[in-house]
Amino acid sequence: MDRDLLAWCVFGAYVLITTLLALRGMQKTKDFSGFSLGNRDLGPVLVGITLAAAIASTATFVINPGFVYMHGVSALLHLGLAASAGAIAALVLLSKGFRRLGTQSAALTLPHWVGARYQHSGMRTYFALLNLVLAISFVVLIVKGSALVMQHTLGLGYVASVLLIVGFVFSYILLGGTYAHVYTNAFQGALMIVVALAIVGSGLYLFGDGVGPFFDRIAAQDPARVAPVNPDSPLFGSVWDVFICGFVVGAGLMCQPHILTKSLYLSRDRDVRRYLIVAVTIGLIFALVLVAGLYARIRFPGIEAQDAVMPIYLTRAFGPLSGVFISVALLAAGMSTLDGLLVSASSIAANDLVLGKPGDRLLGRRSEVDRQRIALKASRWILVVMGVVSGGLALDPPELVGIFAQVGIYGLVAASLAPVAAGIFVRDLDSRFVFAAAIIGPLVHFVHYLVLVYGFGEFVNPASTATEGVLASFFVLGLLEAVRRVRRRNALAVGATS
Repeated sequence: MDRDLLAWCVFGAYVLITTLLALRGMQKTKDFSGFSLGNRDLGPVLVGITLAAAIASTATFVINPGFVYMHGVSALLHLGLAASAGAIAALVLLSKGFRRLGTQSAALTLPHWVGARYQHSGMRTYFALLNLVLAISFVVLIVKGSALVMQHTLGLGYVASVLLIVGFVFSYILLGGTYAHVYTNAFQGALMIVVALAIVGSGLYLFGDGVGPFFDRIAAQDPARVAPVNPDSPLFGSVWDVFICGFVVGAGLMCQPHILTKSLYLSRDRDVRRYLIVAVTIGLIFALVLVAGLYARIRFPGIEAQDAVMPIYLTRAFGPLSGVFISVALLAAGMSTLDGLLVSASSIAANDLVLGKPGDRLLGRRSEVDRQRIALKASRWILVVMGVVSGGLALDPPELVGIFAQVGIYGLVAASLAPVAAGIFVRDLDSRFVFAAAIIGPLVHFVHYLVLVYGFGEFVNPASTATEGVLASFFVLGLLEAVRRVRRRNALAVGATS
């Protein structure tokens, strides 16, 4: 069979199965709550697979191996080891508390959770707007990475690939919401596990003479590429960049709106442990895919375009039949995260804007039934708008879309980690100080990054400025709280003596 015909047949089968699962999801989506979180009746294995698939997107399977190809072991340690350790630590430490507080307040989204935890409608609206704006950068990354794979797999042009991806994914989420997201992600996640193992196995023969000779072959091209800290890399040139920033950002990324909220899908608190075991185990398998960047460096050392490393590697390293199946599964990897982002974004727009404080001013006299119906319609129209905006940006994306996405989504990391972590572990907090910390974090990140890049012409790792933002937000929150508590103790002491 002709390779292009085979590719279209396999992709067609994938589209058919995904569509059927989305239609099943549509049958179970009766109201806005069901669109956002389902009916909290999903099992831990299913939700664990969904979480792992949502975390491991096109960035893991397509874009990040390009960083490893260009920068070597230091990128692998940053993206694979440090970030994975931070992500696992955050999931284990935050999930149970996040679920407990979210269930108590009937929160449907991350901004809703923050607003309910601190009883602050302004903070809820702030996080809603921040999530919607910054999520676009990650959507563009996924669409571009998936379009590059589709070009090499189906023989389509880039523009046609972008339009097909945006049209397909946005349509099936439009139909089924969370149920469509979970059912399709379980299917996509299963494909991704098989593909991850195949990609990792594709270069194991390179270790035939041992680990040392494997890295010697890379060092022969450039000794800096085998160093844990690459002195020649503007992104991974220090212990701070490689390990500390990797860990902090990996932890903060779990506070994205489509990650921690997965724990709210579960029907029982006791399911959290099993759900985390499934998600972490599968996530570690996905993280191993990054080693393909080193495989490609040894086998195909002349690739110049960083974002094209994985599409080229898959085309050259696998036979026509296996290459087609793997490429289609990589499309599934991108779509599995994209649909999660879309569900969370549309839910945030409807729940935290239409049903939140802004909506109170516009729909205050409407009945609750009417408002719920309007929110569900709004969530779907938001998908249409996001499809147009992200598709338009993906048609002419930045040269290094991975950096573009990191700058945007790391702003959300800098805003979210302190309020979420402090909200789970510290009871007595002044909401005004938490709000200040949530503003300071992204402000430090964006301002410092823009000054370094556009003011001084430096090529800086966005994880570095994001970590500075996270530390600044914790510092501001800690300092303001310490001052408040000292003043309160002094006031109590004065009151006791008077």
